[in-house]
Amino acid sequence: MQQGYVYLLTKPVGRNFHPDFDPELTPKQMLEMGVFGGKYMTDCRDEFPAAWFKNAKLCSERHDPKLNFFGINASKPLSYWEEKDWIHPDDPRGWFQWYCRYYMGRRHPDDERQIKRWRAMTRHIAQVVKNCARGDLSCRPRQRQALLHWAYDSRRF
Repeated sequence: MQQGYVYLLTKPVGRNFHPDFDPELTPKQMLEMGVFGGKYMTDCRDEFPAAWFKNAKLCSERHDPKLNFFGINASKPLSYWEEKDWIHPDDPRGWFQWYCRYYMGRRHPDDERQIKRWRAMTRHIAQVVKNCARGDLSCRPRQRQALLHWAYDSRRF
């Protein structure tokens, strides 16, 4: 999807995040739990640590919702995100690609916008907390899977 893109890593891996950005899950944990039907990240393994992919739930042939932690499709197609103009050209796969690169130590002019988008997902946390018994992972699985896409761990609430 992206050829010849180069960026600098200016921060230590997994550290020195913006004070308003405190994701609950690492990219590795997200990939192991099952996100994006396993299709995401299947063609760019060389960019990220091999350990991220050792136990990742991936499927290079197709999007398979059964691979998602909650077993449900909570994704919109990339074309939807592009129509909304939510995709920065430097991260053509969207927020998760941005997050993986940010986690690795890249800092970018789009960071502030992406962190605001991440923070906006807290409205879904409030809905899960309000409507679900603590620990009932069968309650609101689509919202929980969507939260997982944004590095929130709904098993904690």
